[in-house]
Amino acid sequence: MSIAPSAITRPAAVLWDMDGTLIDTEPYWMAAETVLVESHGGTWTHEQALQLIGSGLLDSAKVFQAAGVDMEAQAIVDWLTDRVSASLRTQGVPFRPGARELLADLRAAGIRTALVTMSLRRMATDVVDLIDFEAFDLVVAGDDVERPKPHPDPYLRAAELLGVEIADTIAIEDSRTGVASGVASGAVTIGVPNLIPLDGLGAHELWETLEGRTADDVIALHTRHTTEVAR
Repeated sequence: MSIAPSAITRPAAVLWDMDGTLIDTEPYWMAAETVLVESHGGTWTHEQALQLIGSGLLDSAKVFQAAGVDMEAQAIVDWLTDRVSASLRTQGVPFRPGARELLADLRAAGIRTALVTMSLRRMATDVVDLIDFEAFDLVVAGDDVERPKPHPDPYLRAAELLGVEIADTIAIEDSRTGVASGVASGAVTIGVPNLIPLDGLGAHELWETLEGRTADDVIALHTRHTTEVAR
């Protein structure tokens, strides 16, 4: 059934995860993690790395300490962040398929956007500065909230700063913890699997990729969800 034009609703904002959703930095993180653990005499597997995708950095630091890294948690976070930031500066920003195009189309459509990431603010700012257009209205980073994803706090904070209702926003995520965070916050959550499946986590929609997606697709999702809630 088609939706009457008068019933079409636009989201107040679209809230983007960064690592693995907007940009494909997971290989950078995994490479840095391997070097870190092995430099302290331990071993680090791809499976272990997958378990940390989307987690808060201080929570991840505890895992590295358990793997033999003899450093304070904040020092681990800073070391990894510096390593990944250096990779971004030397190798560029590796956008996920369709992500840059969708982000630009949302901006052209006048829909507000925020970056909601568990990376440190200084790294998130570096990424934003490397994007060749004004991409975000604000950034909420891992060091801006006390409770990281999968808690709802990062998304709730973004909505608060934007001055919008969280239920009127859309979150885009690639990780299990990220989807859990978006859903728990009350945002309409799109899961876009990257390295791990996102089935059965409560995402309102799963998109195989952002490639070919436009602001119209996001508006259509928001309209469908709003209509279902009204019913």
